[in-house]
Amino acid sequence: MIVIDKLCYNSRLRYVNTSEKFAFSLLTLCFCIISRSILMALIVLLVNGILTVGIGRIPFFRYRRLLLVPLVFLLLSTIALLINVSPVPLDGYALPLGSIYITASRSSLLHALQLICTAMASVSCLYFLALNTTMTDILDQFRRLHVPGLLMELMLLIYRYIFVLLDVAYHIITSQHSRLGNKDFKTACKSFGGMVSVLFVRSMKKAGALYDAMESRCYDGTIRVLTEDHPPKSKEIFWIILFESFLLILTIWSKIR
Repeated sequence: MIVIDKLCYNSRLRYVNTSEKFAFSLLTLCFCIISRSILMALIVLLVNGILTVGIGRIPFFRYRRLLLVPLVFLLLSTIALLINVSPVPLDGYALPLGSIYITASRSSLLHALQLICTAMASVSCLYFLALNTTMTDILDQFRRLHVPGLLMELMLLIYRYIFVLLDVAYHIITSQHSRLGNKDFKTACKSFGGMVSVLFVRSMKKAGALYDAMESRCYDGTIRVLTEDHPPKSKEIFWIILFESFLLILTIWSKIR
């Protein structure tokens, strides 16, 4: 199983009502994007971290690693805002390099910090949903929101086939390692090309076998999956409303100040 999937099934928030988690994640995400406030982003990061790690019992080092992935991309994408080459020093910082300066303005530094914080807070909202809600519950919620059935079936099949491809790729790579298929760079490139070609052929065969299996079980164009019903709790709804109201007030304040 994928690491995120394992964490999700072990989360203590897994059995919380899916609609509550959807509403919390999406509303918080919208407020983060609309306000673009550093203060709100830090509050959202803290709250999502407490919910995911403290209450959901997701290991902290796993959660930290997951957050580091988008953080690296954000840092690389904001280099243009943090580093400028100019003959005139700006008011943020200035490092002399001969007759020019490696510099940046305070407004660009603030904008980069704002962008990073907002993006990380938004990602934490999605991580909260992904790490505490199973795929079947997410699809069931989409069904209640009247998402087109074709789209949901494609999501389910793609999600299911990820595990099939990972399993096939794992066995191919293990076989290559046992035959010294990665002893040097040239051999590793050749082994990787062979693995990709074999993976494509086997994936097509498994896709055909999967469709035949579905047809033999009276597949009529709709995939039906059993779901668990977790009724909402008034206490949880109260805290969600209270927190989202606080974010709404903070958003309005950040826009009118």
